[in-house]
Amino acid sequence: MFGSLSEEVEVKVAADKAWQIYGTIKLGEIAAKHILESLEVIEGDGGVGTVIKVTFKPEAGLSPYKEKYTMVDNDKMVREAEMIEGGYLDLGFTLYRVRIEVKDNTSEETGSLCIVKITLEYEVKEEAADNASFVTIEPYAVLMKFANEHLLSST
Repeated sequence: MFGSLSEEVEVKVAADKAWQIYGTIKLGEIAAKHILESLEVIEGDGGVGTVIKVTFKPEAGLSPYKEKYTMVDNDKMVREAEMIEGGYLDLGFTLYRVRIEVKDNTSEETGSLCIVKITLEYEVKEEAADNASFVTIEPYAVLMKFANEHLLSST
């Protein structure tokens, strides 16, 4: 069973400035301050191949996992990471991918300068299909809120 969820927000900063957060490990550092127990860079510097261990605060009810950056395209401002250990993989998922895209969207009407879109893609074994209901975009929506507040306060 395959599924996907996405969330999009307008941000009142230039796309390249938003990418400096969303396209790098800095996004994880913001998450660590607000919604994570810890974030540990196992290997890499934020480029393709970087492996990060993510541990949520106990009240989140989510098990720790490791993710690997599988694509970082600074020109198109797209980054993908896949879960490689723990988390949803322990619940019968065979794929859990997070894609972050930053797009120019200069609009005088809304005052936004870019759009940030986060997409979750997942596959789950048929015998574990009921576990697909655990997938939620909510933690990423909260993370986007904190990241965008950080961007706006640093302009």
